Amino acid sequence: MNYSKQREKILDVLSNNAVHPTAEYLLDLLKKEHANIGYTTLYRNLNQLAQARIIKKIDGLENSARFDHNTHEHYHFICEKCNRVFDIPKGVAPDLLNNTRKATGFDITSHDIIFHGVCHECKRKDS
Repeated sequence: MNYSKQREKILDVLSNNAVHPTAEYLLDLLKKEHANIGYTTLYRNLNQLAQARIIKKIDGLENSARFDHNTHEHYHFICEKCNRVFDIPKGVAPDLLNNTRKATGFDITSHDIIFHGVCHECKRKDS
């Protein structure tokens, strides 16, 4: 993947906002920093970065994908009430990948596991 100042700026803003932002949210942040990046350029770069596994693209919420600068193995939890995305450490299921390989014989090159439910803050608000 070739270097570009726009891509570097996108990665910088993404890595400083660990809220699993949408492209729209990132675009607002980039505009506040006076970056001259349009939506099409941003989305194209995000998809290229995700394909190169430099960032993670998280699908499964609303119509907008979210993006994560953390590419270490972990899972996600999406709250169905507030739509926030949380990281879940891989330690909750330490041998999931190897157990799946052994059970199926599949050659697994990547995986995304997303839990859906209600986060502790929304549960507390409902109580």
